[in-house]
Amino acid sequence: MNDASTIDYLRNGPAEAPLRIALAHGAGQGMDSDFMNLVAEGVGDTGFEVLRFEFPYMARRRTTGKKAGPDRAPVLLETWREVIRTFDDRPLIIGGKSMGGRIASMVADEMSVAGVVCLGYPFHPPGKPEKLRTEHLAGLQTPCLICQGERDPFGKQKEVATYSLSGKIELCWVGDGDHSFKPRKKSGRTEAQNIELAITSVAGFANSLARPNG
Repeated sequence: MNDASTIDYLRNGPAEAPLRIALAHGAGQGMDSDFMNLVAEGVGDTGFEVLRFEFPYMARRRTTGKKAGPDRAPVLLETWREVIRTFDDRPLIIGGKSMGGRIASMVADEMSVAGVVCLGYPFHPPGKPEKLRTEHLAGLQTPCLICQGERDPFGKQKEVATYSLSGKIELCWVGDGDHSFKPRKKSGRTEAQNIELAITSVAGFANSLARPNG
C-alpha cells in the first residue's frame, strides 16, 4: 500500500488558506490534464489551497510509460484515506474528476471531511443506465456538490432527476456539457464558460463551508 509520504502533489492557491480542497483525477488522465489544470488554477485563484494527487496506477504510468487500468477499489479508497490523514490540520474538501470524485464520496462520511465536490459524477457506465453507482449517495451525510454536464453520458439531467440522492447533495447543471463539460457549438455556450461555471460553483460551495455556520 502507498505510503502517504510518497504521494506527489500539485498545489495551487494560498498555502495559508483556512480550508483546503484536494482533487483526484479521472480514470484515464492524470492530475495535470487540461481539465484538472483549469479547475485547480481557477479555484486556487478564488483564495483556496487546491491539492492534486494521483492514484498509484497513474503514478506508475509516469515512471513506466505503460498504460494500465485503475487500481482496484480498496487501493483507491485507501489512497484517499492517506491523503486525508496527511492534511487533517484544517477543514478539507475532497473530490475530483469522475472516478476521483466518486471514490472521494465513498470515504467522505467515514473520514469526517468538510465536504465533497464531484466534477462529472459517473452515475453509471455510458450506455448502461441500469448499472447505477448511487447506493451510497442516498445516505450521504457530508455536504456534497456535484457539477454535471446536462448531456453527460455517465448521467444525464433527466436520468439523475429520478435517482434517490441524499438531501446533502447539491447539483450544479452545466449547460449542454458532456462528461468534461464541453458543450456543442450549436448550444451557444463555450467550454470556457462551462469550466468557469464549475469553478464558481466549487468556490461558492467551499465558501459556504468555510463560514462558521457553513
